[in-house]
Amino acid sequence: MTNPNPHRDSAGILPAHLNSPRLARIRAIVNETLKETHVFLSRRPLQPMKPGKFTHTIAVILSSITSLFAHGTASKAEPAKTKFSKKSQRSAEDRSFDVSSIAFTPGQLAGDRPEPGQRFPWKRDIVTTIFWIGEKPAGNNPVPNRTSSWDKEWTKNYGGMDDPDPAHRSNYIPVKFTPRLNPFYCALPYNDKAREGHRPEAPRVVPWFNEAYQGPAVSTCKGRWIAIRKGNRTVYAQWEDAGPFRTDHWQYVFGSERPKPNLNKGAGLDVSPAVRDYLGLQPTDVTDWKFVDFSEVPRGPWSTLGENNTFVINDRKKGKALVETLGTIAR
Repeated sequence: MTNPNPHRDSAGILPAHLNSPRLARIRAIVNETLKETHVFLSRRPLQPMKPGKFTHTIAVILSSITSLFAHGTASKAEPAKTKFSKKSQRSAEDRSFDVSSIAFTPGQLAGDRPEPGQRFPWKRDIVTTIFWIGEKPAGNNPVPNRTSSWDKEWTKNYGGMDDPDPAHRSNYIPVKFTPRLNPFYCALPYNDKAREGHRPEAPRVVPWFNEAYQGPAVSTCKGRWIAIRKGNRTVYAQWEDAGPFRTDHWQYVFGSERPKPNLNKGAGLDVSPAVRDYLGLQPTDVTDWKFVDFSEVPRGPWSTLGENNTFVINDRKKGKALVETLGTIAR
C-alpha cells in the first residue's frame, strides 16, 4: 500500500530527522506517563481503572502537550465583548477587553461534580469581594448600591446602609438599626430578568426555573440560598443582586466555566459584610461556593432576620397556623 503521507512512516509517526525538540519532549512526557501507568497497574491485582484515575492521567497528558504547544506557538485570540453590570459605567470603548481563554488545570478538565446526595457542585477557589447595600461609588465600583438588579428600593427596604466598618457592627448587623432584610446576602454575575419577562436562555439554564416561576415580573434567582466556604467554616446567604461586573455569565453561575477577567482580579462572587465577618474574609479573598436547596440550610445567624428570609417567612406561617388552630380549639 502506498504511504498517503510521504513525511510519515507506515505507522503514521514522524521520522526522527523531522522531529523538533518540542515534539521530542512531548513524546518523552507521553511515554513516561504511560510507563508509570503500566508499572502502577502491574503492581496491583488486575481490575478496571477507576474513571477518576483514568481521567486524571489523560488530563495530565493533554495538559502537558497543550502547555508545550502554547508556549511554542504564537497565537492571537479574538477579544470577547463583555457585558458589564451596574458596577461599571465606563464608555463603550472601554467596555471590552481581551478575555482570551485561560488554560484549564487537570481538575477543571474533569469538571466538578455534586457530592453524593446533593444537587449542585462546589465552585472552587473563586475570587470573592465585599459589597454592601447603600455602598457609595469608589474605586472599582463607580455605581452606588442603592438599588439591586431586583429591588429598586434596596437600601430603603433594608433599613439603611449596611455599614461595613467592623467598629459600627455587632452580631453581624449594623449597630444603628435592625435590618428588615437578611444581612447574609450575595451577588453572582447573572440576572435572569430582562426588560420584559425573562432572558431567553433562563428557562433552559436556571436549574430550578420551572419550580420557582411566579410570572414574567418575578426573578427566579432572587433569594436563592447558597453555601460559601472558607477553610473549615461554611456560611449560608441569599442571592440578592447580580454582579460583580457582569449580569450574563450563566456559563459560570450554572455551568463549569470560570469567572471572566475583570477589574477585581477575576472576582466571581460578591458577599455582604455579615458573610465577611462570619468567615473572617479579607476585602479580596478566595472562597468556594455552591447552590443549596433550602432543606440543606441549617439554622444559624443567617436564619433570624429579614422579610425576605425563608426561615422567617416559614416561621411566621407556622405561627399563624398555630394561632388559628388554637383559636379553633378554643371555640
